Amino acid sequence: MGRRKKEPRSVHRENIASAASVLFIEKGIAAASMDDIAKAAGYSKATLYVYFKNKEEIVGILVLDSMKKLYGYISSALAQQKTTKARYDFICRGLIQYQEEFPFYFKMVLDKINIDFERHDYLPEEKETYHIGQEINKKIKHFLIDGMEKGDLRDDLEIMPVIFNFWGMLSGIIQLAANKEEYIKKSMGLSKKQFLEYGFSMLYYSIAAKER
Repeated sequence: MGRRKKEPRSVHRENIASAASVLFIEKGIAAASMDDIAKAAGYSKATLYVYFKNKEEIVGILVLDSMKKLYGYISSALAQQKTTKARYDFICRGLIQYQEEFPFYFKMVLDKINIDFERHDYLPEEKETYHIGQEINKKIKHFLIDGMEKGDLRDDLEIMPVIFNFWGMLSGIIQLAANKEEYIKKSMGLSKKQFLEYGFSMLYYSIAAKER
């Protein structure tokens, strides 16, 4: 324990959060107790409470980390391409990559995006998560406006409803493909990749400008 005590507080918090993340994947958040997290991380329960007040704070850290990763995927997707369709395709690929690499984070982001600022007991991590989500939405907003100005997207799009539908439909398609991959293959004769490409294309052309 001597070496541990000399390590920065941030190292302990990261160690605990990392162990909790694995535990949450195995057991689910509700079923994992602080005792379980302490054992998985190799800390006493008393020491665990030195670094985290409760399980909700650990979840908040993990959700924030996942949102930062998602921001990185979206930013990279938009920076790599210039045309509207190519940027859209890269956003979709980035989301697929994110879900495949971090399936638990992907679901956590979808579940934990809402924050009620009328409450006074929300965690600092929750507020930061919310603001990162707002920054992601700004990037998607600029993507849509740019596409409309170029004439690639319909000029009658209502930005905020489109953004929320955009996330709901894309994330839903990706999660469905992950959950039902074998069923999709057997019932439709489509691979996961083919199913996703079909869904992404259908969504894009619902907002694309009609060719004249």
